[in-house]
Amino acid sequence: MITSFNHSGFVVADMEREVTFYRDVLGLEVLREIDAGPDASKHTGIPNANRKLVFLGKPGQSYALELVHFIEFPSKDAHGTNTSLGAAHVCFNVDGLDKRYEEWVEKGMEFLTPLVERIGPDGSSGWICYGKDPEGNWLEFIDSGISKKS
Repeated sequence: MITSFNHSGFVVADMEREVTFYRDVLGLEVLREIDAGPDASKHTGIPNANRKLVFLGKPGQSYALELVHFIEFPSKDAHGTNTSLGAAHVCFNVDGLDKRYEEWVEKGMEFLTPLVERIGPDGSSGWICYGKDPEGNWLEFIDSGISKKS
């Protein structure tokens, strides 16, 4: 039986740039960093994998975002569209999404659309949007008020 979510992960090419984005633009905190050599990578199914892992999130919460950089076997494939098979995204609940959106745009974050108003089943309203991190990983943002009521 599944008891809860633990983390989601993105494979990244430039760990420093990605950590800077998630920490300095989105406001997540680095929770832990791991140098995962071949012995720590046996569960991946990639023999002799050598990886750098950085987990970001909010202290006191059990869910985190894991950034994975393969040192031994650098990733070369680029992202497809958000409709490609296997495409993934992480969704964040955000207090005051309208204000955060404007801040993130000023910091150069790329969004697919402007904020879209979403009406919940109970008539509550709030904002929702999709964006990308610097390497093209898909991110969804939902106004916290409506995410709790949907």
